[in-house]
Amino acid sequence: MKTLTRIFALLSFVFASFGLIGTPVAQALNFNTVTAPALMAEAQLNSGDAKLMTEFGQKIDVNNSHIREFRDLRGFYPNLASAIIKNAPYDNVEEVLDIPGLSERQKERLQANLDKFTATPPSKEMTEGDDRINPGVY
Repeated sequence: MKTLTRIFALLSFVFASFGLIGTPVAQALNFNTVTAPALMAEAQLNSGDAKLMTEFGQKIDVNNSHIREFRDLRGFYPNLASAIIKNAPYDNVEEVLDIPGLSERQKERLQANLDKFTATPPSKEMTEGDDRINPGVY
């Protein structure tokens, strides 16, 4: 009985292998040739996606950005970024220099990076909940 079971298992494996040989390989979409505006033109934009198509998508928005977006700026993540987010909203980018309790070094870092920030009106899609400061990603 064991021999018969082994032969059956071997034959099943061989026939299954032949079935997979003729299966075509899936082609991956090349995103380098498709631009984001072209993809967005076909679909309706929600307000969050529409905001990404503006300056918000190119710079860090002091009113709407997530804390993790500050990681690329040296000396910002997590303390200075947290202070910026907690004191929002701002009418313009220069208002971040008026955050209470900043050290001179933090103010210098802010001043040196003002060109990397933008201040758009707060959007509930971007600022709702506590995950803007603590996303739970560790």
